[in-house]
Amino acid sequence: MNLMVWGAAAGFLGVALGAFGAHALKPVLTSYGREIWNTAVLYHLVHSGLAAGTGFLFLKTGQRWFKLSSLFFLTGITLFSGSLYLLALSGIKPLGMVTPFGGVAFLAGWALLGAGGFKLKL
Repeated sequence: MNLMVWGAAAGFLGVALGAFGAHALKPVLTSYGREIWNTAVLYHLVHSGLAAGTGFLFLKTGQRWFKLSSLFFLTGITLFSGSLYLLALSGIKPLGMVTPFGGVAFLAGWALLGAGGFKLKL
């Protein structure tokens, strides 16, 4: 499966988790838990679109910068949003120690996207 498809699947999952949090988890989560959940969904959705887009750029240009960017965005979703989803559901505070690693993956994805943009000859 190509990275554009993985990005689309992540986006689908992000919408589903957003709806799940807003409806099914509304009576379960505290206001703090809802805030954490919403942050996870926001970053999940933004970076899903970027993962799909950079996956598309890789398919069209073959530049590895875009492939790496997409992989880092998907890794960031897993680590950043995933740890926040688990924290919101469980309340286990040490899970928050994983979140910054996802943030670093997001930053790396953005940097790699920029590097790939410099290499494009438009």
